[in-house]
Amino acid sequence: MSAFEVPVNDLTRRPGQMKELELDIELADPMGQGAATVPAGEIIELNLRLESVHDGILATGEVDSTAMADCSRCLEHLKLAVEVDFQELFAYSLEQEDDFLVQDEKIDLEQAITDAVVLSLPFKPVCSEDCLGLCSECGVKMAEDPEHVHQAQNDSRWSELESFRKE
Repeated sequence: MSAFEVPVNDLTRRPGQMKELELDIELADPMGQGAATVPAGEIIELNLRLESVHDGILATGEVDSTAMADCSRCLEHLKLAVEVDFQELFAYSLEQEDDFLVQDEKIDLEQAITDAVVLSLPFKPVCSEDCLGLCSECGVKMAEDPEHVHQAQNDSRWSELESFRKE
C-alpha cells in the first residue's frame, strides 16, 4: 500500500458522510524536475477532508512542505515554503480517461498532490525580487559588490583605426 493511499470504506456510497485527516507523508521520490523540487525524504504535511457525494469521494486538502532550489540569478541555495490547496473528485466509475477512481475502497492521492505541488513550484526561483545576479564576465555576486565594473574591451573590428590615434 502506497503512503498516498487512503482507505474510504466508511464513506463509500454514503452521500453526506465526511471525515477529516491529518497525514505526514515522507516522499520516496522527488516531486518536480525543474529549477525547484521537493526532494525525496522530505515530509509533506497533508490536511485532508473527504466527503462522500453521489458520484464518488470529494477530496479537498492543503499540502505544506519545503522545496529546494537555486536562485536563477545568483545561484544561491534556497528553501521555499510550499503551501498549496487541491480538490479532486475520485469517481466510482470511469467516465473520462483522466478521472481519478475509488479502487478497492481506497483513493490514491499521489497524482493529485503531485500535480498541485509541481504546478505551484516557481519556474525561475529568485532569492529576492531585487537580486542583482552574477557578473556576466567574471561571475562575482553583484550583491556583494554592486559597484563592480570591468574595463571596456576594444572591438577588434576597429583595431586598424587605433593606428591613427597613435600617430
